[in-house]
Amino acid sequence: MKKRTWHDRYPEDLPLTLEYDKCPLYQYLVDAARLYGDKKALYFMGKEMTYKAVYEEAKKTANYLQSIGIRKGDRVAIFLPNTPQSVISYYGILMAGAVAVPTNPLYTERELIFQMNDAQARAIICLDILLPRVNSARSHTTLEHVIVTGIKDYLPFPKNVIYPFVQKREYNLLVKVEAGNDTHIWKKIMEQSVPDYLESAIDPEEDIALLQYTGGTTGNPKGVMLTHYNLSTNVQMCETWLSRSEDQNRQNVVLGILPFFHVYGMTAVMNFAIKKASKIILIPKFDAGELLKVIDKQKPNLFPGAPTIYIGLLNHPDLEKYDLSSIDACISGSAPLPVEIQERFERITGGNLVEGYGLTETSPVTHANFMYAERINGSIGVPWPDTDAKIVQMGENGLEEVPVGEIGEIAVKGPQIMKGYWNNEAETASVLKDGWLLTGDLGYVDERGFFYVVDRKKDMIIAGGFNVYPREIEEILYEHEAVQEAVVAGVPDPYRGETVKAYIVLKEGATLTEEELNAYTREYLASYKVPRIYEFRDELPKTAVGKILRRKLIDEEKQKQEEAASV
Repeated sequence: MKKRTWHDRYPEDLPLTLEYDKCPLYQYLVDAARLYGDKKALYFMGKEMTYKAVYEEAKKTANYLQSIGIRKGDRVAIFLPNTPQSVISYYGILMAGAVAVPTNPLYTERELIFQMNDAQARAIICLDILLPRVNSARSHTTLEHVIVTGIKDYLPFPKNVIYPFVQKREYNLLVKVEAGNDTHIWKKIMEQSVPDYLESAIDPEEDIALLQYTGGTTGNPKGVMLTHYNLSTNVQMCETWLSRSEDQNRQNVVLGILPFFHVYGMTAVMNFAIKKASKIILIPKFDAGELLKVIDKQKPNLFPGAPTIYIGLLNHPDLEKYDLSSIDACISGSAPLPVEIQERFERITGGNLVEGYGLTETSPVTHANFMYAERINGSIGVPWPDTDAKIVQMGENGLEEVPVGEIGEIAVKGPQIMKGYWNNEAETASVLKDGWLLTGDLGYVDERGFFYVVDRKKDMIIAGGFNVYPREIEEILYEHEAVQEAVVAGVPDPYRGETVKAYIVLKEGATLTEEELNAYTREYLASYKVPRIYEFRDELPKTAVGKILRRKLIDEEKQKQEEAASV
């Protein structure tokens, strides 16, 4: 890679290039169990597991999958929240030579059918309360086997006895699971399976480890093919970037609130922690009050997260009752991090919170601000080691790099870039150009080499001929003391083509009128950028990782306008 401007910003102890392990991704667990077998690997609702125990159960999983006919390259879905089973399943699938297909537990039957068929998954590992959904879908899919587990399987006594009653109360559901030729009980597998498996010959640079589905904001979700090498290189980049955050006097403790069925949580929490033989605190769902308690008691020092998670903690009424000072380093991803949230979180924890950037197609991280060196609030930082980036526009001779400071599409290149989209050569060809991935994000780079995301290419609003970038307006809205969450979208307008609409969630107990907000935004924004419509809501629709679903709000608006026009 040629010399780039941002290379001069790298601190002396941060290398520009790394020597990468070329091994199957699961080797990280093998090594951790061999070298640190007695170290704590997982903490889950009071229960702890060592690296040796996790490795033994991953081997049993691999053995059992192979015994029911799973072979190298077969796809196996993981339909679980963050639990010990999700970690064990992931590594067990890879050890069996198969491809993991993470699946959001919130998926509807329709979404489940699409993903299983598109991936041609042969087996699925699911939670017992999700079994009715799986059973309704499975006759319409390629699934041959279902392995069923439950939260209580890894709870300590007496929680494991009490939990079924809690499950009945919360979900109004108790599922009785009966084993059969195509239905298998996780607990019995762990009791009866042998901790051994037939090791497959893995080519890390060619063999797919993960089929990770994108959010599907435009059409159906696409399966992103990530190789063992794609994922392992990104983990090693992450390890290098966070090297100064390690506590040499104790084991690193990583907060696992990001879902592992999302590639960000999978890389920045699970794979990273396993590589470092750290302890992972598994959090199956986000509840700000419960998360504060866990941080106070378990003392994590690394906290990869998303803006909505940090916002939720900062706005909890009992925040001051808990000690968050153990937190040393946080990388925020999945959505733009408001500067005001970043600064408040750092004041309260005393740790460093920096913004990073990436995509499912990049395993996922490509950029971040330096954790312990120069950083620029509001920037996504600089490219990671061995990662190149540029700002491009389509010109007469194809893609052309634009001058410093000019807005264009962010393009990235590096060893973490996907192999392509599963069974979709046309989509692959549309985003991969001579080794460069076109991200679909608009941004610019400054004279120091720091990158900035202006907005998603498809989220840019064209109002009355002017280009309006929602993120700029959202930053202003977040600075208002009464605003907890904000998202801006372009909605259809017969005169302007599109007009700017802001959706607002107020802080608890705060009051704010549309007139007051309009006067406030006019102080900081050109008139064509000022929202013409404000809508106050109790909550905003989000993905499982906490990204606000702007597209869902736009679709709701279009539907309302169509219904009004038909009256």
